[in-house]
Amino acid sequence: MRKSRLVLAPAAMLAAAALVLTGCATEDASTGSSDSGSSDSSGDTGGDTGGDDTLKVYALLPQGNDQPYGTTYLPPMQAKAAELGIELTITNSEYDGDKQASECEIAVADSETDGIILWPAIADSIRPCLEAANAAGIPVWITNADVNPEDTGLTYGYSGTDSYGQGAASAEMMCEFAAGAEIGIIQINGLTGNSVASLRGAGFRETVASECPNVTILAEQPGNWNKDESQIAASEMLTAVGVENVQGMYAADDSMVAGGIAALEARGLAVEDFIITSIGNTFLGNPLVIDGKLDGTVFQSSGWDGENAVIGIYRALTGDTSLGRDDDGSVLYMPNPKVTIDNATDPSVAPEW
Repeated sequence: MRKSRLVLAPAAMLAAAALVLTGCATEDASTGSSDSGSSDSSGDTGGDTGGDDTLKVYALLPQGNDQPYGTTYLPPMQAKAAELGIELTITNSEYDGDKQASECEIAVADSETDGIILWPAIADSIRPCLEAANAAGIPVWITNADVNPEDTGLTYGYSGTDSYGQGAASAEMMCEFAAGAEIGIIQINGLTGNSVASLRGAGFRETVASECPNVTILAEQPGNWNKDESQIAASEMLTAVGVENVQGMYAADDSMVAGGIAALEARGLAVEDFIITSIGNTFLGNPLVIDGKLDGTVFQSSGWDGENAVIGIYRALTGDTSLGRDDDGSVLYMPNPKVTIDNATDPSVAPEW
């Protein structure tokens, strides 16, 4: 568990806990434009953004409306902020660690900043941002992709997926579908250096080793969360290890597994003959499950992710832990049910992104 950052919050910040439910000014994460519904060039957001009751929070994200996940992550985030009286300034670093560092400098330098929501672009480069916020007494809530273990003490808490658990769940399905048979598989990982990618990869790899050693991972390559790059990576691995030795595939998200499936199809192979698992249950992955090309994936809710990022920073600023499930409010894990052909059309796991 992380240590609470509440003890470092300035007195004025804690005084702002007496909230009035107001509107919140937001900026579109892909364009930086005001998302207020107003065309007034004076910059009026149409809501109360300057009162003492409003908490000012920077949301430093690596994606926004430029990617499907961000597009459905943002509206619930903005709605919850409006409900709780939080004024959001949203940035999009496009997974550029240097750009996100500059955005963090701006957030920390702003004398009106009460808190920061941070979705790390690259976990290995985020510590200076955390140290600067810590020195300024600004609580930081981590969303979606966690920081490195040695950096958790500089944060108030985390909401999002149990990324290791997602990889483990995908591996459990792989083990179940293999049913004891000796098979070889290829593994497509996410962006190198990204904590979600690292944890999902480790969760899959270590669970396969412990629960079904009959499944051998023949090769691994990053697909960088991209379908086209993943198709190339899968094709290269198939060539390197020999197609005849491959009976399955795992990819760390549905975009990448679609690329891997495309690599199989490009070689004229019957995809249904391979055991394939992934993570996401997205608009791209869910139909693949229904069509029998993807044996199993792990549902992830972008809406839950965005909403709970705001709940987390609200906790950090007010000490209110009544909005979540755990004891001290420092960790909120997203539910991640497994999705197979048996439940792929269930409304409870309907794709969101």
